[in-house]
Amino acid sequence: MENVRIRELQVADTDDICEIYASIVRKPVDVDFTALIEKHARTENDICFVAELDGKVIGFMISYILTFGFGIEKSAWIATLGVDPEYMGQGIGDRLAREIFKLYKQMGINRVYTSVRWDSTDLLSFFKTLGFDRSKFINLKKDL
Repeated sequence: MENVRIRELQVADTDDICEIYASIVRKPVDVDFTALIEKHARTENDICFVAELDGKVIGFMISYILTFGFGIEKSAWIATLGVDPEYMGQGIGDRLAREIFKLYKQMGINRVYTSVRWDSTDLLSFFKTLGFDRSKFINLKKDL
């Protein structure tokens, strides 16, 4: 996949990202997801990349910087990622992550967090190959 180009997310990529995400979760995306992608594309402090092949977006990674997260040092958070199912298993996610890690390291950020469902073995495996391990945090939730 040497022809794949990793570049910054643009607002114009929103429809392509929504299409990829919908194909992964097998349901249409809602307006909130669309608005979130557009917001990340417009925010300068967020680090979001897309993978592009021959002018077509085939993957994305949305991340942002945390500055005051419950006593932890300045760090980053990978919020979501996706690769077009046609291109999964070809190193696209790995390339996106490594570009983001490189940029964070240049910014002096030494720790990146993410959250994965315990039963998402494919995502757990992916993040393990990138060197992720359990953190000292426990995810909490409250149903309203």
